Amino acid sequence: MQKLEFSVDINATADKVWQILFEKDNNGVWLAALDEGTTFEGTWAEGSIMKFLDAKNNGMYNLVETNVLHSELKMKHLGWIVDGQLNPMNWENSYVRYLLVTNEDGTLLKGEINSLDEFVSFFESKYPKNFLNIKELAESV
Repeated sequence: MQKLEFSVDINATADKVWQILFEKDNNGVWLAALDEGTTFEGTWAEGSIMKFLDAKNNGMYNLVETNVLHSELKMKHLGWIVDGQLNPMNWENSYVRYLLVTNEDGTLLKGEINSLDEFVSFFESKYPKNFLNIKELAESV
């Protein structure tokens, strides 16, 4: 297990960055850095299941553990979705966490991923682009 950290300064309010991250109209745009056509199903309420799906109904699903509006969202990775079916995995303490910190220039967006070793290169290749997409979207609206 490796802890990965990503961050970007964004010249926008935490409210605006939060909207880009978690509202469906915006989320699909920056998620495209993971895989074109990626979208989500579910709600961001604590205790709910979020599904992240590609155009073929494959992807992964997570448990929303923490949701503090405009501040923090943490999800535990639970398993794969194959042909729309949930496939639980034992991914130990694998999670993704987004933190929004207000500063004098706007918002510092920080991402933490506790990743299994086999997924490190995937996250390292995708998340910097994700964060640039989020920055561009938040600053352009």
